[in-house]
Amino acid sequence: MIINKSKYCGFCQCPKSVWLKKNKSEEFVADQSAMERMSGSNEICALECKVFGDYVDVPASMTGKADLAKLVAKTAELIADNVSILTKASFMYDEAYCMVDILKKEAEGYSIYATKSSTSPNHHNYIVDIAYQKYILEHCGVNVVSTNVINVNTSYKFDGKLDIHKLFKISNVDELVDVELPNVEGNIAQLKEILNMEEEPSTGLNVSCHNPYPCGFWKYCSKHLPKNSVFDLYATSIQKKLEYYNKGIVTFEDLKNSDISIGKIQNMQINHNLKSRPTYVNKKAVKEFLSTISYPLYFLDFETVQLGIPKYKNSRPYQPMPFQYSLHYIEKEGGEVKHKEFISSPTKDPRKQIAKRLYKDIPQNACILAYNKFFERERLKDLAKLFPRMGKKLNVLAQNVIDLAVPFVEGAVYNKRMSNSISIKSVLPALYPKDSSLNYESLDGVNNGNDAMVVFTKMKNMTRKEQKQIKQELLDYCKLDTYAMVKIYEYLVKAVSE
Repeated sequence: MIINKSKYCGFCQCPKSVWLKKNKSEEFVADQSAMERMSGSNEICALECKVFGDYVDVPASMTGKADLAKLVAKTAELIADNVSILTKASFMYDEAYCMVDILKKEAEGYSIYATKSSTSPNHHNYIVDIAYQKYILEHCGVNVVSTNVINVNTSYKFDGKLDIHKLFKISNVDELVDVELPNVEGNIAQLKEILNMEEEPSTGLNVSCHNPYPCGFWKYCSKHLPKNSVFDLYATSIQKKLEYYNKGIVTFEDLKNSDISIGKIQNMQINHNLKSRPTYVNKKAVKEFLSTISYPLYFLDFETVQLGIPKYKNSRPYQPMPFQYSLHYIEKEGGEVKHKEFISSPTKDPRKQIAKRLYKDIPQNACILAYNKFFERERLKDLAKLFPRMGKKLNVLAQNVIDLAVPFVEGAVYNKRMSNSISIKSVLPALYPKDSSLNYESLDGVNNGNDAMVVFTKMKNMTRKEQKQIKQELLDYCKLDTYAMVKIYEYLVKAVSE
């Protein structure tokens, strides 16, 4: 039975999950968004391997299908040859296997470097992973003199020529790893026991179901929960939900009959579901919100890309950069709803193209509505700072942004179909349940922001026919976002006028 880093880290999050992966893998629900992000992560980690210069990649020295014994033997051979930098170095001790991202020879031993596409070096899962590696290497006779994490440095500003020594930062994690190291041997022994069990472990729901990562077996392990359980509560931490659950407070009815104090929207969520109440509208609050809105009225939504390895001058790693926008607008009260849109070329820096078109498309006196205004407002400020000649007007536009989510965030409007979310994707179909065209699931292809970001980065490598199709999917998705805002705004206006 071979133990690897994936099994070990999975065990450290939840022992039951590794048994389920072995015996009930069909119950695992993969996080598609995370899988899509992996390609970008792999590109970053491959670049991180170059921070110390030339290196020998162990698997690259092998031929044919991976053979752990051969990889371990090849690693030992290269170490014997005093190779300074090894990547993907393989080690095995007592059926526990690991592959080290970077192994660097030092005067008195070797340093371990874990390559990560994230921006924080002290993630607990990283420490668990590196402690496992150190345990195996030291039992294989390798003197580990330091343990380190290589991360992306978000303060690095790309000037047109990539400097990987500034793009990445190296953090020593010896203290954290040495605290975790004594746990490794016992964890491996328990992991082996779990994998040899015939019966499914009886582990109940706990914080590890969502920490440090959402578990793909959540649906399976929570199948005993009734509809509308405390785990469906709006804006409630998993710790608080587990606290209720462990007290025997499982259903909405349990919570209502308890002496626990909860928030306004959670109360509405419970009451609307238990008593099938119609949409709640606080007309006074909605009128106050609508009084802040004027004409000409523009509904704005950006789609952005976040590149771990910056490709555009004056950009930083993971900086949100708009590559398209949609604008629905009404020039005067009672006026016609019109639409404009723009998507930039996937081969050029999208920001100048976006800034120029926005500068032209939105008048300075416009009132701008966005759903969760912080994002759109900050992108406008970013563009204003980057392009000073257009900066004055873009900053004014940023100040003119009003948040259409406010009535829902403050509980002035609630419908039970929103369930535990007041995102635009939940609010729109809740307010217009009979209009299938206002449901994001009706879109072909792209139907969420992560999809939009992923496909845009891939467009440059597509054929013209594929680019045309993806471009239309992106335009349709972004257009629905701003049309959704129009319909939500119309709903609010109608609700207070009736």
